[in-house]
Amino acid sequence: MASRLSAGDLALLALETPRTPMHNATLEIFEPGDDGFDYDRLRALVEDRLAFVPRYRKRLRTVPGGLGTPIWVDDENFDLSYHVRRSALPSPGDDDQLRDLVGRIMSRRLDAARPLWEVYVIEGLQRGRVAMFTKSHQVLVDGSATVDLAQVLLDSTPDPREMVVDDWMPRSEPRAPGLIAGAVRDNLADPEQAVTTVRAGADALGRRAAKRLRPVARVARALTPGGETATESMLSAKPSEQRRLATLATDLDDYRQVREVHGGTVNDVILATVTGGIRNWLMTRGQSLGAHASLEAMVPMSVQDDELAPTSLGAQVAGHELKLPIGETSAVVRLHQVSYALTAHKETGKSVAANRLAGIAGFAPTTFHALGTRVALEHRRRDIDLVITNVPGPQFPLYAAGAQMLSTYPVPPLQPASALAIGVTSYDGHVFYGLTADRDAIPDVDVLAACIAEALEELVDSASDLAVRAPRGLSRRRPKRPSDDEHS
Repeated sequence: MASRLSAGDLALLALETPRTPMHNATLEIFEPGDDGFDYDRLRALVEDRLAFVPRYRKRLRTVPGGLGTPIWVDDENFDLSYHVRRSALPSPGDDDQLRDLVGRIMSRRLDAARPLWEVYVIEGLQRGRVAMFTKSHQVLVDGSATVDLAQVLLDSTPDPREMVVDDWMPRSEPRAPGLIAGAVRDNLADPEQAVTTVRAGADALGRRAAKRLRPVARVARALTPGGETATESMLSAKPSEQRRLATLATDLDDYRQVREVHGGTVNDVILATVTGGIRNWLMTRGQSLGAHASLEAMVPMSVQDDELAPTSLGAQVAGHELKLPIGETSAVVRLHQVSYALTAHKETGKSVAANRLAGIAGFAPTTFHALGTRVALEHRRRDIDLVITNVPGPQFPLYAAGAQMLSTYPVPPLQPASALAIGVTSYDGHVFYGLTADRDAIPDVDVLAACIAEALEELVDSASDLAVRAPRGLSRRRPKRPSDDEHS
Protein backbone atom coordinates (compact mmCIF):
# COMPACT_ATOMS: atom_id res chain seq x y z
CA MET A 1 0.00 0.00 0.00
CA ALA A 2 1.39 3.39 -0.99
CA SER A 3 2.31 5.83 1.73
CA ARG A 4 0.35 9.06 1.55
CA LEU A 5 1.85 12.47 2.29
CA SER A 6 0.53 13.87 5.56
CA ALA A 7 -1.48 17.08 5.62
CA GLY A 8 1.34 18.66 7.60
CA ASP A 9 3.82 17.76 4.88
CA LEU A 10 1.41 19.11 2.27
CA ALA A 11 1.37 22.43 4.14
CA LEU A 12 5.19 22.47 4.09
CA LEU A 13 5.19 21.84 0.35
CA ALA A 14 2.80 24.76 -0.11
CA LEU A 15 5.35 27.04 1.59
CA GLU A 16 8.02 26.24 -0.97
CA THR A 17 8.85 28.81 -3.62
CA PRO A 18 11.99 29.61 -5.60
CA ARG A 19 12.77 32.07 -2.80
CA THR A 20 12.18 29.57 0.02
CA PRO A 21 13.43 26.10 -0.91
CA MET A 22 12.48 23.64 1.81
CA HIS A 23 15.52 21.42 2.13
CA ASN A 24 17.90 20.84 5.02
CA ALA A 25 21.57 20.37 4.32
CA THR A 26 24.84 19.43 5.99
CA LEU A 27 28.44 20.23 5.04
CA GLU A 28 31.03 17.74 6.29
CA ILE A 29 34.80 17.84 5.87
CA PHE A 30 36.81 14.60 5.68
CA GLU A 31 40.41 13.51 5.88
CA PRO A 32 40.61 10.94 3.05
CA GLY A 33 43.39 8.87 4.57
CA ASP A 34 45.51 6.42 2.63
CA ASP A 35 42.59 4.85 0.75
CA GLY A 36 41.17 8.18 -0.46
CA PHE A 37 37.61 9.45 -0.59
CA ASP A 38 36.32 10.35 -4.05
CA TYR A 39 33.18 10.24 -6.17
CA ASP A 40 33.38 6.50 -6.86
CA ARG A 41 33.76 5.63 -3.16
CA LEU A 42 30.90 7.94 -2.19
CA ARG A 43 28.62 6.55 -4.88
CA ALA A 44 29.37 2.98 -3.78
CA LEU A 45 28.68 3.96 -0.15
CA VAL A 46 25.35 5.62 -0.99
CA GLU A 47 24.32 2.69 -3.17
CA ASP A 48 25.05 0.32 -0.30
CA ARG A 49 23.16 2.33 2.35
CA LEU A 50 20.02 3.25 0.39
CA ALA A 51 18.40 0.08 1.68
CA PHE A 52 18.25 1.78 5.10
CA VAL A 53 16.29 4.74 3.70
CA PRO A 54 13.87 3.30 1.11
CA ARG A 55 12.00 6.60 0.71
CA TYR A 56 15.12 8.02 -0.93
CA ARG A 57 14.17 5.99 -4.02
CA LYS A 58 10.62 7.32 -4.08
CA ARG A 59 9.10 10.43 -5.59
CA LEU A 60 5.81 12.23 -5.03
CA ARG A 61 2.82 11.49 -7.28
CA THR A 62 -0.18 13.81 -7.17
CA VAL A 63 -3.79 12.61 -7.16
CA PRO A 64 -5.94 13.86 -10.06
CA GLY A 65 -8.38 16.55 -9.04
CA GLY A 66 -6.70 17.07 -5.68
CA LEU A 67 -8.98 14.43 -4.13
CA GLY A 68 -6.23 13.37 -1.77
CA THR A 69 -2.74 14.21 -0.72
CA PRO A 70 0.13 13.04 -2.96
CA ILE A 71 1.56 9.57 -2.40
CA TRP A 72 5.10 8.24 -2.36
CA VAL A 73 5.75 5.97 -5.34
CA ASP A 74 8.87 4.16 -6.47
CA ASP A 75 10.87 6.07 -9.06
CA GLU A 76 10.82 3.62 -11.95
CA ASN A 77 13.62 5.59 -13.63
CA PHE A 78 15.74 5.98 -10.52
CA ASP A 79 19.23 7.15 -11.51
CA LEU A 80 21.78 7.19 -8.71
CA SER A 81 24.21 9.26 -10.79
CA TYR A 82 21.67 12.11 -10.85
CA HIS A 83 21.58 12.27 -7.04
CA VAL A 84 25.26 11.60 -6.27
CA ARG A 85 27.23 14.42 -7.84
CA ARG A 86 30.81 15.54 -8.14
CA SER A 87 32.20 19.04 -7.86
CA ALA A 88 35.61 20.56 -7.24
CA LEU A 89 37.32 23.78 -6.28
CA PRO A 90 40.36 25.13 -8.13
CA SER A 91 43.08 23.46 -6.07
CA PRO A 92 44.04 24.39 -3.47
CA GLY A 93 40.53 25.61 -2.62
CA ASP A 94 40.14 27.60 0.58
CA ASP A 95 37.22 27.71 3.00
CA ASP A 96 35.76 30.88 1.49
CA GLN A 97 35.57 29.24 -1.93
CA LEU A 98 33.96 26.17 -0.40
CA ARG A 99 31.32 28.23 1.40
CA ASP A 100 30.57 30.18 -1.76
CA LEU A 101 30.07 26.97 -3.73
CA VAL A 102 27.85 25.47 -1.04
CA GLY A 103 25.80 28.67 -0.90
CA ARG A 104 25.08 28.34 -4.63
CA ILE A 105 24.17 24.66 -4.33
CA MET A 106 21.96 25.38 -1.32
CA SER A 107 20.07 28.03 -3.31
CA ARG A 108 18.80 25.56 -5.92
CA ARG A 109 15.52 23.77 -5.39
CA LEU A 110 15.32 20.01 -5.63
CA ASP A 111 13.62 18.51 -8.68
CA ALA A 112 10.07 17.56 -7.61
CA ALA A 113 9.85 15.00 -10.42
CA ARG A 114 12.59 12.92 -8.77
CA PRO A 115 13.41 11.69 -5.26
CA LEU A 116 13.99 14.80 -3.19
CA TRP A 117 17.68 14.62 -2.29
CA GLU A 118 21.21 15.17 -3.54
CA VAL A 119 24.68 14.49 -2.20
CA TYR A 120 27.89 16.09 -3.51
CA VAL A 121 31.52 15.17 -3.10
CA ILE A 122 33.63 18.33 -3.37
CA GLU A 123 37.32 17.85 -4.11
CA GLY A 124 40.26 20.23 -4.38
CA LEU A 125 40.27 21.51 -0.80
CA GLN A 126 43.45 22.59 0.94
CA ARG A 127 45.59 19.93 2.63
CA GLY A 128 43.98 17.18 0.56
CA ARG A 129 40.67 17.34 2.41
CA VAL A 130 37.37 16.38 0.79
CA ALA A 131 33.90 17.79 1.54
CA MET A 132 30.53 16.05 1.38
CA PHE A 133 27.38 18.14 1.06
CA THR A 134 23.95 16.53 1.46
CA LYS A 135 20.53 18.04 0.74
CA SER A 136 17.23 16.41 1.78
CA HIS A 137 13.79 17.92 1.39
CA GLN A 138 11.89 18.75 4.56
CA VAL A 139 9.02 16.35 3.73
CA LEU A 140 11.46 13.50 3.16
CA VAL A 141 12.87 13.35 6.70
CA ASP A 142 10.44 12.77 9.55
CA GLY A 143 12.64 10.89 12.03
CA SER A 144 10.41 7.80 12.02
CA ALA A 145 9.60 6.48 8.54
CA THR A 146 12.73 8.15 7.16
CA VAL A 147 15.90 9.55 8.69
CA ASP A 148 18.38 11.80 6.95
CA LEU A 149 20.69 10.11 4.45
CA ALA A 150 23.78 11.55 6.16
CA GLN A 151 22.83 9.53 9.25
CA VAL A 152 23.29 6.18 7.52
CA LEU A 153 26.46 7.10 5.62
CA LEU A 154 28.55 7.49 8.79
CA ASP A 155 30.21 4.72 10.82
CA SER A 156 31.84 4.71 14.23
CA THR A 157 34.95 2.91 12.92
CA PRO A 158 37.03 3.22 9.74
CA ASP A 159 36.44 -0.45 8.98
CA PRO A 160 33.86 -1.02 6.25
CA ARG A 161 30.51 -2.46 7.29
CA GLU A 162 29.24 -5.68 5.85
CA MET A 163 27.47 -4.94 2.58
CA VAL A 164 23.69 -4.72 2.77
CA VAL A 165 21.72 -7.22 0.70
CA ASP A 166 19.54 -5.05 -1.51
CA ASP A 167 17.27 -6.62 -4.12
CA TRP A 168 15.17 -3.50 -4.65
CA MET A 169 13.05 -3.40 -7.76
CA PRO A 170 10.69 -0.48 -8.38
CA ARG A 171 6.99 -1.16 -8.20
CA SER A 172 4.91 0.04 -11.10
CA GLU A 173 3.41 3.48 -10.59
CA PRO A 174 -0.37 3.41 -9.99
CA ARG A 175 -2.55 4.78 -12.78
CA ALA A 176 -4.97 7.69 -12.39
CA PRO A 177 -8.12 5.56 -11.70
CA GLY A 178 -6.29 3.68 -8.97
CA LEU A 179 -5.03 6.93 -7.42
CA ILE A 180 -8.56 8.35 -7.34
CA ALA A 181 -10.05 5.15 -5.92
CA GLY A 182 -7.37 5.02 -3.24
CA ALA A 183 -7.93 8.65 -2.27
CA VAL A 184 -11.71 8.13 -2.00
CA ARG A 185 -11.20 4.99 0.07
CA ASP A 186 -8.78 6.76 2.45
CA ASN A 187 -11.13 9.75 2.79
CA LEU A 188 -14.03 7.47 3.72
CA ALA A 189 -11.88 5.57 6.20
CA ASP A 190 -10.53 8.75 7.80
CA PRO A 191 -12.91 11.73 7.32
CA GLU A 192 -10.84 13.86 9.69
CA GLN A 193 -7.81 13.39 7.47
CA ALA A 194 -9.89 14.39 4.45
CA VAL A 195 -10.97 17.61 6.16
CA THR A 196 -7.36 18.33 7.13
CA THR A 197 -6.27 17.81 3.53
CA VAL A 198 -8.88 20.24 2.26
CA ARG A 199 -7.85 22.75 4.92
CA ALA A 200 -4.19 22.43 3.94
CA GLY A 201 -5.12 23.14 0.34
CA ALA A 202 -7.23 26.10 1.40
CA ASP A 203 -4.35 27.44 3.46
CA ALA A 204 -2.13 27.26 0.37
CA LEU A 205 -4.70 29.20 -1.65
CA GLY A 206 -4.97 31.72 1.17
CA ARG A 207 -1.22 32.27 1.16
CA ARG A 208 -1.26 32.89 -2.57
CA ALA A 209 -4.10 35.40 -2.15
CA ALA A 210 -2.24 37.10 0.69
CA LYS A 211 0.81 37.42 -1.55
CA ARG A 212 -1.26 39.29 -4.14
CA LEU A 213 -2.64 41.59 -1.43
CA ARG A 214 0.73 42.22 0.22
CA PRO A 215 1.42 45.54 -1.56
CA VAL A 216 -1.94 46.85 -0.35
CA ALA A 217 -1.16 45.81 3.21
CA ARG A 218 2.25 47.48 3.00
CA VAL A 219 0.64 50.78 1.96
CA ALA A 220 -1.86 50.50 4.80
CA ARG A 221 0.95 50.00 7.33
CA ALA A 222 2.84 52.96 5.89
CA LEU A 223 -0.21 55.19 6.42
CA THR A 224 -0.38 54.12 10.06
CA PRO A 225 2.00 56.09 12.37
CA GLY A 226 4.97 53.78 12.99
CA GLY A 227 3.11 50.98 11.23
CA GLU A 228 5.66 50.00 8.61
CA THR A 229 8.74 49.91 10.85
CA ALA A 230 7.35 49.12 14.29
CA THR A 231 6.64 45.45 13.52
CA GLU A 232 9.53 44.78 11.17
CA SER A 233 12.29 42.66 12.65
CA MET A 234 15.90 43.59 12.02
CA LEU A 235 16.34 40.04 10.67
CA SER A 236 13.19 39.88 8.56
CA ALA A 237 13.39 40.23 4.81
CA LYS A 238 11.73 39.03 1.66
CA PRO A 239 14.24 36.36 0.69
CA SER A 240 15.98 36.40 -2.64
CA GLU A 241 16.69 33.18 -4.50
CA GLN A 242 20.33 33.13 -3.40
CA ARG A 243 22.02 32.19 -0.14
CA ARG A 244 25.28 32.80 1.67
CA LEU A 245 26.91 30.43 4.15
CA ALA A 246 29.23 31.19 7.04
CA THR A 247 30.81 28.54 9.25
CA LEU A 248 32.57 28.62 12.60
CA ALA A 249 34.45 25.92 14.51
CA THR A 250 34.96 26.30 18.27
CA ASP A 251 36.17 24.12 21.16
CA LEU A 252 33.60 22.36 23.35
CA ASP A 253 35.89 22.74 26.38
CA ASP A 254 35.40 26.53 26.24
CA TYR A 255 31.66 26.12 26.77
CA ARG A 256 32.22 23.63 29.55
CA GLN A 257 34.61 26.04 31.28
CA VAL A 258 32.01 28.81 31.19
CA ARG A 259 29.36 26.42 32.48
CA GLU A 260 31.56 25.24 35.35
CA VAL A 261 32.16 28.80 36.55
CA HIS A 262 28.89 30.58 35.79
CA GLY A 263 26.43 27.68 35.96
CA GLY A 264 23.74 26.70 33.52
CA THR A 265 24.23 24.19 30.73
CA VAL A 266 26.35 23.98 27.62
CA ASN A 267 23.17 24.73 25.68
CA ASP A 268 22.72 27.94 27.71
CA VAL A 269 26.29 29.00 26.94
CA ILE A 270 25.81 28.35 23.21
CA LEU A 271 22.62 30.43 23.08
CA ALA A 272 24.23 33.21 25.12
CA THR A 273 27.17 33.15 22.70
CA VAL A 274 24.80 33.52 19.75
CA THR A 275 23.06 36.39 21.57
CA GLY A 276 26.31 38.21 22.17
CA GLY A 277 27.43 37.60 18.61
CA ILE A 278 24.24 39.07 17.16
CA ARG A 279 24.54 42.08 19.47
CA ASN A 280 28.12 42.76 18.40
CA TRP A 281 27.24 42.26 14.73
CA LEU A 282 24.31 44.69 14.88
CA MET A 283 26.58 47.26 16.48
CA THR A 284 29.05 46.90 13.60
CA ARG A 285 26.12 47.84 11.38
CA GLY A 286 25.43 50.96 13.43
CA GLN A 287 22.22 49.53 14.89
CA SER A 288 21.00 51.37 17.98
CA LEU A 289 20.12 48.91 20.76
CA GLY A 290 18.18 49.91 23.84
CA ALA A 291 18.84 48.25 27.18
CA HIS A 292 15.76 46.05 26.81
CA ALA A 293 16.16 45.18 23.13
CA SER A 294 15.59 41.50 22.36
CA LEU A 295 15.08 39.08 19.52
CA GLU A 296 12.34 36.44 19.48
CA ALA A 297 14.00 33.10 18.74
CA MET A 298 12.49 29.69 18.10
CA VAL A 299 14.76 27.07 19.63
CA PRO A 300 13.50 23.54 18.85
CA MET A 301 14.42 21.29 21.77
CA SER A 302 14.38 17.54 22.29
CA VAL A 303 11.94 16.18 24.85
CA GLN A 304 11.41 12.69 26.17
CA ASP A 305 8.06 11.08 25.41
CA ASP A 306 7.50 7.57 26.75
CA GLU A 307 4.52 7.08 24.46
CA LEU A 308 6.59 7.31 21.29
CA ALA A 309 7.61 4.18 19.46
CA PRO A 310 11.29 3.18 19.25
CA THR A 311 11.25 4.12 15.55
CA SER A 312 11.00 7.74 16.66
CA LEU A 313 14.49 7.47 18.17
CA GLY A 314 12.98 7.64 21.67
CA ALA A 315 12.60 11.42 21.52
CA GLN A 316 10.57 14.11 19.84
CA VAL A 317 11.30 17.74 19.14
CA ALA A 318 9.19 20.57 20.51
CA GLY A 319 9.33 24.27 19.78
CA HIS A 320 10.54 26.59 22.54
CA GLU A 321 10.33 30.35 22.18
CA LEU A 322 13.08 32.40 23.76
CA LYS A 323 13.86 36.09 24.00
CA LEU A 324 17.53 36.75 23.25
CA PRO A 325 18.59 39.78 25.35
CA ILE A 326 20.69 41.56 22.72
CA GLY A 327 20.30 44.88 24.55
CA GLU A 328 22.19 43.65 27.62
CA THR A 329 25.79 44.89 27.70
CA SER A 330 27.20 42.27 30.10
CA ALA A 331 28.06 38.86 28.67
CA VAL A 332 27.58 37.17 32.05
CA VAL A 333 24.18 38.79 32.63
CA ARG A 334 23.12 37.71 29.15
CA LEU A 335 24.09 34.15 30.04
CA HIS A 336 22.07 34.22 33.26
CA GLN A 337 19.07 35.69 31.47
CA VAL A 338 19.17 32.97 28.81
CA SER A 339 19.62 30.27 31.45
CA TYR A 340 16.69 31.58 33.48
CA ALA A 341 14.47 31.75 30.39
CA LEU A 342 15.18 28.07 29.68
CA THR A 343 14.54 26.95 33.25
CA ALA A 344 10.88 26.26 32.57
CA HIS A 345 11.79 23.75 29.85
CA LYS A 346 14.32 22.01 32.09
CA GLU A 347 11.86 21.76 34.98
CA THR A 348 9.21 19.95 32.91
CA GLY A 349 11.17 16.76 33.46
CA LYS A 350 11.03 16.01 29.72
CA SER A 351 14.22 17.72 28.66
CA VAL A 352 16.83 15.35 27.28
CA ALA A 353 20.43 15.65 28.43
CA ALA A 354 23.01 15.74 25.67
CA ASN A 355 24.79 12.62 26.85
CA ARG A 356 21.49 10.68 26.75
CA LEU A 357 20.43 12.08 23.40
CA ALA A 358 23.77 11.37 21.73
CA GLY A 359 23.62 7.82 23.11
CA ILE A 360 20.30 6.94 21.48
CA ALA A 361 20.69 4.09 19.03
CA GLY A 362 20.67 5.45 15.51
CA PHE A 363 20.99 9.05 16.63
CA ALA A 364 22.45 11.53 14.20
CA PRO A 365 22.43 15.33 14.41
CA THR A 366 21.42 15.72 10.77
CA THR A 367 18.04 14.09 11.39
CA PHE A 368 17.38 16.15 14.51
CA HIS A 369 18.26 19.39 12.71
CA ALA A 370 15.67 18.46 10.07
CA LEU A 371 13.06 17.75 12.76
CA GLY A 372 13.86 21.04 14.48
CA THR A 373 13.35 22.95 11.24
CA ARG A 374 10.04 21.15 10.70
CA VAL A 375 8.83 22.18 14.16
CA ALA A 376 9.81 25.78 13.50
CA LEU A 377 7.94 25.78 10.19
CA GLU A 378 4.84 24.30 11.77
CA HIS A 379 4.87 26.89 14.58
CA ARG A 380 5.99 29.84 12.49
CA ARG A 381 4.77 33.25 13.57
CA ARG A 382 5.48 36.71 12.23
CA ASP A 383 7.11 37.80 15.49
CA ILE A 384 9.73 35.01 15.42
CA ASP A 385 12.96 36.64 14.28
CA LEU A 386 15.33 33.68 14.18
CA VAL A 387 15.40 29.88 14.33
CA ILE A 388 18.35 28.24 16.09
CA THR A 389 18.70 24.45 15.96
CA ASN A 390 21.29 23.12 18.40
CA VAL A 391 21.98 19.40 18.47
CA PRO A 392 24.66 17.46 20.39
CA GLY A 393 26.61 14.93 18.39
CA PRO A 394 28.92 12.08 19.37
CA GLN A 395 32.18 13.00 21.06
CA PHE A 396 34.24 10.50 19.09
CA PRO A 397 35.32 10.36 15.42
CA LEU A 398 32.95 9.16 12.69
CA TYR A 399 33.89 7.83 9.27
CA ALA A 400 32.48 7.56 5.76
CA ALA A 401 33.98 4.80 3.60
CA GLY A 402 37.00 4.83 5.94
CA ALA A 403 37.58 8.60 5.71
CA GLN A 404 37.51 10.41 9.05
CA MET A 405 35.02 13.26 9.43
CA LEU A 406 36.86 16.31 10.75
CA SER A 407 33.95 18.75 11.00
CA THR A 408 30.21 18.93 10.41
CA TYR A 409 28.29 22.14 9.74
CA PRO A 410 24.48 22.22 9.65
CA VAL A 411 23.09 24.33 6.81
CA PRO A 412 19.47 25.06 7.80
CA PRO A 413 16.94 26.53 5.36
CA LEU A 414 15.57 30.04 5.78
CA GLN A 415 12.08 30.40 7.16
CA PRO A 416 9.63 32.44 5.08
CA ALA A 417 10.27 36.18 5.56
CA SER A 418 13.50 35.46 7.45
CA ALA A 419 17.01 36.44 6.40
CA LEU A 420 19.00 34.23 8.80
CA ALA A 421 18.97 30.72 10.27
CA ILE A 422 21.57 29.21 12.60
CA GLY A 423 22.42 25.55 13.17
CA VAL A 424 24.83 24.28 15.83
CA THR A 425 26.29 20.78 16.22
CA SER A 426 28.81 19.53 18.75
CA TYR A 427 31.07 16.71 17.57
CA ASP A 428 34.32 15.15 18.73
CA GLY A 429 35.31 17.92 21.14
CA HIS A 430 34.18 20.84 18.98
CA VAL A 431 31.08 22.98 18.45
CA PHE A 432 30.35 23.78 14.80
CA TYR A 433 28.11 26.62 13.64
CA GLY A 434 26.43 26.90 10.25
CA LEU A 435 24.85 30.26 9.41
CA THR A 436 22.53 30.40 6.40
CA ALA A 437 21.76 33.94 5.24
CA ASP A 438 19.95 35.58 2.39
CA ARG A 439 22.63 36.73 -0.03
CA ASP A 440 21.17 40.21 -0.55
CA ALA A 441 19.84 40.96 2.94
CA ILE A 442 22.95 39.85 4.89
CA PRO A 443 26.04 40.20 2.71
CA ASP A 444 28.20 40.38 5.86
CA VAL A 445 27.23 37.03 7.40
CA ASP A 446 30.95 36.25 7.73
CA VAL A 447 31.19 39.23 10.09
CA LEU A 448 28.41 37.73 12.19
CA ALA A 449 30.37 34.46 12.45
CA ALA A 450 33.43 36.41 13.65
CA CYS A 451 31.26 38.25 16.19
CA ILE A 452 29.99 34.94 17.56
CA ALA A 453 33.59 33.83 18.05
CA GLU A 454 34.31 37.11 19.90
CA ALA A 455 31.24 36.61 22.10
CA LEU A 456 32.49 33.17 23.13
CA GLU A 457 35.92 34.61 23.88
CA GLU A 458 34.28 37.25 26.08
CA LEU A 459 32.48 34.58 28.12
CA VAL A 460 35.64 32.47 28.42
CA ASP A 461 37.62 35.51 29.60
CA SER A 462 34.97 36.26 32.23
CA ALA A 463 35.15 32.68 33.49
CA SER A 464 38.95 32.76 33.60
CA ASP A 465 38.98 36.09 35.47
CA LEU A 466 36.47 34.83 38.01
CA ALA A 467 38.44 31.64 38.59
CA VAL A 468 41.64 33.63 39.14
CA ARG A 469 39.96 35.97 41.65
CA ALA A 470 38.42 33.14 43.67
CA PRO A 471 40.12 32.73 47.09
CA ARG A 472 42.34 29.68 47.36
CA GLY A 473 40.44 26.70 48.71
CA LEU A 474 37.09 28.11 47.67
CA SER A 475 35.32 27.25 44.44
CA ARG A 476 33.27 29.77 42.52
CA ARG A 477 31.66 26.96 40.59
CA ARG A 478 27.90 26.63 40.93
CA PRO A 479 26.32 23.31 41.88
CA LYS A 480 25.77 21.09 38.87
CA ARG A 481 22.15 20.27 38.08
CA PRO A 482 21.07 16.91 36.63
CA SER A 483 20.55 18.47 33.18
CA ASP A 484 23.80 20.39 33.04
CA ASP A 485 25.01 18.34 30.09
CA GLU A 486 21.97 19.30 28.05
CA HIS A 487 22.59 20.87 24.65
CA SER A 488 19.14 20.91 23.14
